[in-house]
Amino acid sequence: MKRLTIEPLEQGAFAPFGDVIDTRRRDAQCVAINDGFTQRHHALSPVQTEGNDPILSVFETRSFGLPLQIRMLERHPRGSQAFIPMGDSGTRDFLIVVAEGDGAPDPETIRAFRVSAGQGVNFHAGVWHHPNIVIEGSQTFLVVDRSDPASNLEEFTFSDEVGPIWLDV
Repeated sequence: MKRLTIEPLEQGAFAPFGDVIDTRRRDAQCVAINDGFTQRHHALSPVQTEGNDPILSVFETRSFGLPLQIRMLERHPRGSQAFIPMGDSGTRDFLIVVAEGDGAPDPETIRAFRVSAGQGVNFHAGVWHHPNIVIEGSQTFLVVDRSDPASNLEEFTFSDEVGPIWLDV
C-alpha cells in the first residue's frame, strides 16, 4: 500500500506537471496599468489549445471525502487545464494529485500537492492528474481549457496489482 505525502505547491517542484498561478511567484512580471490603479500580473501561465480556442468554465466541486483511494487519473493531451478558485473558495486550500507517464501514468511517480489559498494551477497538456480534491464541503473554480473537451480527455484506472494508493491530510 502506498500513502502519498502532500507537498506544498511551489513552482520548482510542480514544473514537470504545469504552472503555479500565484501573484507571489518570484518570476511573475508585474506592471502598473490603468493610471496605476491596477497591477497586472502578466502571463502567469500559457494556455495550450491544440486546434481549438481557449474557453472559460466554472466547476463546482464537492469533496470526495478523505482519506481517498486514488484509483484513476485523467489527462488532456491536446490542451492545458487551469483551475483558479473563485470567491470564498479562494480562501481555502485544495489538493491535487499528478503523475508522470506517456502511455499510462507511472504509479511510482505519483505526487500530491496542497494548493494554498490564493493559488491556482495550470496542468500542462498531457499531464496525468486526479480531478481536484476538495478537502471539505465544496469549492468553485474558474477553469480555462480547450473548447472541445470531448476530444481532449483520456482516463486511466489502476489495476488491482498496483495496490491501493491513499491520500489523507
